[in-house]
Amino acid sequence: MSQFLPPEPKRLTNALRDSIQAKIDSKTKPVGSLGALETITFKIANIQNTLEPKLKNPTLLLFAADHGITEEPVSLYPKDVTWQMVENFLRGGACANVFARFNQINVEVIDAGVDHDWSETPTNFHSKKIRYGTKNFKIESAMTLEDANQCLTSGFDFAQSEKFSSSNVFLFGEMGIGNTSSASMILSQLTGIPLIDLVGRGTGLNEKQKENKLKILEDAYKRTGRITDPIKVLSEFGGFEIGMMAGAIIGAAAANKLIIIDGFIATAAYVLAQSISDNIRDYVLFSHLSDEKGHKKVLDFLKFQPILQLNLRLGEGSGALAAYPIIELALKFLNEMASFSEAGVSKEK
Repeated sequence: MSQFLPPEPKRLTNALRDSIQAKIDSKTKPVGSLGALETITFKIANIQNTLEPKLKNPTLLLFAADHGITEEPVSLYPKDVTWQMVENFLRGGACANVFARFNQINVEVIDAGVDHDWSETPTNFHSKKIRYGTKNFKIESAMTLEDANQCLTSGFDFAQSEKFSSSNVFLFGEMGIGNTSSASMILSQLTGIPLIDLVGRGTGLNEKQKENKLKILEDAYKRTGRITDPIKVLSEFGGFEIGMMAGAIIGAAAANKLIIIDGFIATAAYVLAQSISDNIRDYVLFSHLSDEKGHKKVLDFLKFQPILQLNLRLGEGSGALAAYPIIELALKFLNEMASFSEAGVSKEK
């Protein structure tokens, strides 16, 4: 298969930037007093190129896959939990479902590489399986380069499909036992941040178990050394859900949609996507600072400010869903709050 070469999302330099800022500053408040809400609303208005931005048909894309690295003791949970949790998502019983219902957000579950076959599935389940899980990247490549390119292409095409033509905002989440290990490897390779600063407790490892996980990942790193090509990094250490999510992030940006990133693993998908297509940062909000050890290091490296800090580390899009009402509030103040002239309130001297 040929290398994934997506169309570049446009760089946002539209003519309304000054008008958007003027509208924000004209509201009945001291300039800048709504802090990050002003930053959020400016970004969304700029993406949509309008002074009256709206979020339409918000959708959580929840990618799932299994990881061969679970042959090593990197997680407290067996890999069967991946497919069992997918069943839970499809029944509507997971945290992501509860938070999504509160926000009236559609949940679309994508099987990117779960080691399981499904008998009956609802309409919000999408079989995009590359293979039945990756290989153990401690001893060999997680996937072939062809698989890596297929992940990215499938994700890109899915985000751009006609099914989502009426949606202008995507939230990104994941499920995959062992995927904090994969995410740590991807982030270390592409950012240069040492593994010791990235590897955390994942599903709840104690200190000794975490140290053992770090040693396993360091051994995996030594197998290849530093790699800078993002598709090669994906093939050596990635997960099918992370690769497909990265492709979908690029596809969403190319379709001019707002992108809301969840936690540590979704951030790895973002970094992978950004390494392929730099312009996507103009379209992205980071929902929260994960309690996973390395997340702050990565967000500082990327120079992004997360919306929430609630010590979350669940994944499955839960942090993105928790931040969504804040994002809606940001647009409410821009669209509904009176200006000084409308309210007859004196501006600063």
